[in-house]
Amino acid sequence: MYIEINSPLDMHLHLRDGAMLNLVAPLSARHFSAGLIMPNLVPPIRTIDDVVSYKKRIIRAIQNEKFTPYMTVFFHEQLDFNTLQALKKEILAVKMYPDWVTTNSAWWVKTVDLAKIWHIFEAMQTLEIPLCIHWETNDFVMDREKNFIPIYEMLVKTYPKLKIIMEHITTKESADFVEKYDNVYATITLHHLMITLDDVVWWLLQPHLFCKPIAKRPEDRQALLNLVLKWSKKVMFWSDSAPHPITKKETKYCSAWVFTAPIAIQFLVELFEKHNAIEKLWLFLCQNAKDIYKINPPEKIVRLEKKEYMIPERYYDVVPFKHEQIVSWSFTHW
Repeated sequence: MYIEINSPLDMHLHLRDGAMLNLVAPLSARHFSAGLIMPNLVPPIRTIDDVVSYKKRIIRAIQNEKFTPYMTVFFHEQLDFNTLQALKKEILAVKMYPDWVTTNSAWWVKTVDLAKIWHIFEAMQTLEIPLCIHWETNDFVMDREKNFIPIYEMLVKTYPKLKIIMEHITTKESADFVEKYDNVYATITLHHLMITLDDVVWWLLQPHLFCKPIAKRPEDRQALLNLVLKWSKKVMFWSDSAPHPITKKETKYCSAWVFTAPIAIQFLVELFEKHNAIEKLWLFLCQNAKDIYKINPPEKIVRLEKKEYMIPERYYDVVPFKHEQIVSWSFTHW
């Protein structure tokens, strides 16, 4: 049994920089047609020069694979209409991080104070630049996403023509919210479709499943699955694949995030097959992102066969999601 996927897209991808970039970029470029690249480096990607320089480093790192890196810029208070207008030809979206909620997010504004930054949203709305938001507050960890909904609703209603993407949603409340407004979309990760908090902390702590936003309850996972499996055009796949070396995962202060890029498509095929919905995978993995972002990525046919594959223990010093476990689908070529 075989399946072919035309131009799979990863619309939220961390490639890091330096040696880590050179390690992980080819692993995404091998099987994905394009990816939306996150800007939270140290220091973050904030200017046109930053964007252009980082994109060149990515293109060098992917080693001639057919892969388009769609770039983003880090939201900051110095953005204005002229800056965004100049940036538009180089970026696909602006990425907003609430302060200190995730890796390298300490440069963002402390609160969504419209009196200070309303002109940025106005400019983005006029220029038709999407806003991607890691939407969490700094409250109790299980409530952070739910408690961000009032802020999100304020933005959605105030800027009804601004395309807003709720990044890596994890809760039933978020799944319900995405379908309430025409200008709201969402991304969902593989790991939030597969795991709950029990998988992370039950019996023994699993550091390579520890991610932000943290995995939630079974009913939350089911709500995400229901949204994906109902042919919703409001959601798209992104891996949120974020590599950390094993020395930063298996340690006293464990870094958050999960590395899924090399094996995400295999697990997605297995998951959709389990729910008798393989024919729906193309919408979630390919078409929705094209429609939402109005993009035409390069064509790349990815072929898989129904053949068991053992996930490697690690890729150099990065341990992948479900390492040393078997997935029931394999790529027919590498």
